[in-house]
Amino acid sequence: MAAPTSDPLSRELERVVREALASIRFGTVTLVVQDGRVIQVDKNEKIRLNRAGHVDGGGI
Repeated sequence: MAAPTSDPLSRELERVVREALASIRFGTVTLVVQDGRVIQVDKNEKIRLNRAGHVDGGGI
């Protein structure tokens, strides 16, 4: 694993990724890389309704 850097862009990327991971219960966080650099962070959250009408993300 690469050593941490003090580059402001790297710190911002780490903050964005940590925030995305902390705010999702079930789903995916995807990093889009172009020319060796992360250019986009996608968060895709799964929400299902169980038979009783309650929101549930489990079982995905």
